[in-house]
Amino acid sequence: MNATTPPPARPAGAGRPRRDAAGSRDRLLQAASELFAEHGYDRTTARAIGSRAGVDPAMIARYFGGKAQLYIATLRTGDGPHEIVDLLDPDRLAVILDRTRRHGPNPIYQVAVRPHGDPAGQLATRTELHRRVIEPLHRRLVADGVDEPELRAELIAAAFIGVVLARGSGAFDHLPDVPNEQLGTLLLEMLTPAPPQQDGGQEPGAVG
Repeated sequence: MNATTPPPARPAGAGRPRRDAAGSRDRLLQAASELFAEHGYDRTTARAIGSRAGVDPAMIARYFGGKAQLYIATLRTGDGPHEIVDLLDPDRLAVILDRTRRHGPNPIYQVAVRPHGDPAGQLATRTELHRRVIEPLHRRLVADGVDEPELRAELIAAAFIGVVLARGSGAFDHLPDVPNEQLGTLLLEMLTPAPPQQDGGQEPGAVG
């Protein structure tokens, strides 16, 4: 090759970083986990997730379907405090109350009162609500011998979600300022079903 001979053409894409779909997905998942933990679901934007991950935020829709589905994917990684929820467990209830007070209610709770605009997001969040909240309650109530465990599990979940959403709504005077510990105690008193009546037992006030 002499000085006048042009260098051979480089193959198309040579020297460019190969697109790594799995790596981009993992970075989005990690960034979302961090940001949702720091700021909550509502205050975390797709743009912020993409910026922290170094990935075009449009890829959230491609890899996950949307922000709600990405949130659910972070829950399913098993990282940190994201476990199955038993609302009648005092320790778990305390964790949930603290998290929702600091970061606001997540879309799994919000779907109970505000349908998701995207049908796929609606189905995903509804499924996760049942898997993480209602089904554990149902199993506990069955084990405790409570009547109508399916219905009672839904009633307990609905009542809890209503309190959590109302706490930050600005519509109540005292609810927002109740300490988590006190609120947890009151919720357990309100939500815990009475034990089943034993055979041969008497109703309160019955004459023996």
